[in-house]
Amino acid sequence: MRHFLSEFDLTQDEFLGLLERAKEYRAQWEAGALEPLEKHHTMAMIFEKSSTRTRVSFESGMAQLGGHAINLSPRDTQLGRGEPVEDTARVLSQMVDIIMVRTFSHETVERMAEAATIPVINGLTDLLHPCQLLADMQTFADHAGPIAGKTVAWIGDGNNMCNSYINTANLLGFDLRIACPEGHEPDAEILDRGSSKVTAVGTAAEAADGAHLVVTDVWASMGQESEQSEREQAFKHLQVNDAVMEAANPDALFMHCLPAHRGEEVTTEVLEGPQSVVWDEAGNRLHAQKALVEFLLNAAEN
Repeated sequence: MRHFLSEFDLTQDEFLGLLERAKEYRAQWEAGALEPLEKHHTMAMIFEKSSTRTRVSFESGMAQLGGHAINLSPRDTQLGRGEPVEDTARVLSQMVDIIMVRTFSHETVERMAEAATIPVINGLTDLLHPCQLLADMQTFADHAGPIAGKTVAWIGDGNNMCNSYINTANLLGFDLRIACPEGHEPDAEILDRGSSKVTAVGTAAEAADGAHLVVTDVWASMGQESEQSEREQAFKHLQVNDAVMEAANPDALFMHCLPAHRGEEVTTEVLEGPQSVVWDEAGNRLHAQKALVEFLLNAAEN
């Protein structure tokens, strides 16, 4: 059974193949010529973290594929009353074709995948956000071509997005410069495994120097709201602003997985500027995930 819990659940060829398929799906969508799958599939979507882009992209994507998505939360299900993850996985495997989980602990999706007899997708955990990387890489390819051999700057928190960029740098062969404050570095094991493609630097300008892509994220993620003031002080020198973008390659793109806190991790001028592709990036969640769902369902049936 194929799952998508981390970027490394795909080979490089499979990852790049999904980007090509996502490009086809976007072209169909723009032309109003969607091609649903032959079978009517159902996805269970489990949300322990709130969501806009993940929920809408998966739910719309399943509809466009000719299927259906069921939105679940702990307060609506027995998970909220203590039912083991494994039991929920076994039950859902008898009723739906694929599961997407957006949660806090990465262990939750691992346990779900271990017990399920259908594909499980990591819609986000505190460790990784692999679905976002599919959309980010599709967006870069659409605007700038292959990312292999290019330089990417990650500026800000060493969070799940940063961890996923480290994994993807190793998988697709780009160089990653990371500027994170002390005490907010990415996961040590992921960083160690990806050390050949990653360089840690001290400032935003150093990270962005000549980079082809500049990426950031909020300074306080969901569950870290109580740390907002402390994080504002720790991260204030890592704002992506016009000066940082001027240090990058003249054709550099800017990305942010959203939602953005304008005036904190990024200025409005950059977010709304000509180098920003954040709206295409958000939209590509829909198409990249359709390609992923199709891939996993086909793998499960063959």
